[in-house]
Amino acid sequence: MQMKQKSRKTRIQRKTSETNILLNLNVDGGGKSCIRSGIPFLDHMLTLFSKHGLFDITLKATGDLDVDIHHTNEDIGIVFGQAFAKALADKRGIQRYGFCSLPMDEALVRVSLDLSGRPSLAITRAKGVRFANPRDYSFHDASEFMKAFSQHAGINMHIEILAGQDSHHVIEAMFKAVSRAMDMATRIDPRVRGIPSTKGSL
Repeated sequence: MQMKQKSRKTRIQRKTSETNILLNLNVDGGGKSCIRSGIPFLDHMLTLFSKHGLFDITLKATGDLDVDIHHTNEDIGIVFGQAFAKALADKRGIQRYGFCSLPMDEALVRVSLDLSGRPSLAITRAKGVRFANPRDYSFHDASEFMKAFSQHAGINMHIEILAGQDSHHVIEAMFKAVSRAMDMATRIDPRVRGIPSTKGSL
């Protein structure tokens, strides 16, 4: 007899002198979202993350955007990572590994990740890939979000920018590829017994 799957929902709040963030996450959702970060481009990216990863996400954030977007962007990445870590708990029964190669017009991004509990992030560009960074939300901002996310979720993640000229397309392909790789890695595999590691823990 198959055991009923434990609910993988969580609620995280992070309040500092710089930001106030509330996030609700359902790993086993259908891609519904309500995102209010105060950063329009990031709202767009996180809505895509929800849709393509089939995660239900509600996010409300306020921050010192009169200074710049750095604190709010990074702290949302932290909260996203904490939410996934908490929702997945001991990661019993999950596939653990995820990958996705995703095209977005002229851009192509490949993501490979492991929910290992040992966080690290490597972002590389293929030789000759060059694109301008817009002021509203740059590739650097996206990279800082992914750094905070991977660190606090305990993910070993490699993001390869294989092609691209438009930074919007590159960043969008990055968020979509990460979300689809996360969907794969967090899925429950009925063949997996216990923790997917010979160590017995992740």
